[in-house]
Amino acid sequence: MSNRLAIFDCDGTLVDSQANICLAMEDCFARAGLPAPPRERTRRVVGLSLVEAMQAMLPEAEGDLHLALAEDYKRAFHRLRGQGLVEEPLYDGIADLIEELDRDDWLLGVATGKSDRGLRLCLERHGLHPKFVTLQTADRHPSKPHPSMIEQAMADAGAAPETTLMIGDTSFDMAMARTAGVTAIGVAWGYHEAVELERAGAHYIATNPADITAYLKALA
Repeated sequence: MSNRLAIFDCDGTLVDSQANICLAMEDCFARAGLPAPPRERTRRVVGLSLVEAMQAMLPEAEGDLHLALAEDYKRAFHRLRGQGLVEEPLYDGIADLIEELDRDDWLLGVATGKSDRGLRLCLERHGLHPKFVTLQTADRHPSKPHPSMIEQAMADAGAAPETTLMIGDTSFDMAMARTAGVTAIGVAWGYHEAVELERAGAHYIATNPADITAYLKALA
């Protein structure tokens, strides 16, 4: 029997980090002498790895600029954190969802465009780091929607596609889940609209964290 594994995206799914992301994006654009991007555009690329996000923001720019912006974004985020300005609050109900899944013998993982360091700091701040048996980040994998992060998470947890969930707020998460052959659960409280999640292949849309446990109980 394969273990049951619930993999979460981080930004826009576990925590609301859009203010930090937008500030860091505006900072790195300013340092490159570029106008600040609209915040809606920034939210559209949350979930992608940094270089891919910059490519999506500035598709006509040269690759060297994408790389430079990605590095400046990291530095900007570190400056914000050093100034005590990084706020990444858990969405309401997420802590309860994680506790309930844990009690019900689900193994938990994360697949995120964050760095290893950024993810660790975020989870430790909320006391959640010990809950997760597998943490997959952009430091070690291709950008979403490539299925590499899910595949490694399943290998770590001893799970199979038919016993694995991917829970995320973007079309990138849903496409990644579909490519990996796992159940795709979209959340409506993040950065992409529910209709986009459905178009990308979501099997189910949750409007709040409690919907996820209700959905799983209905399947049992």
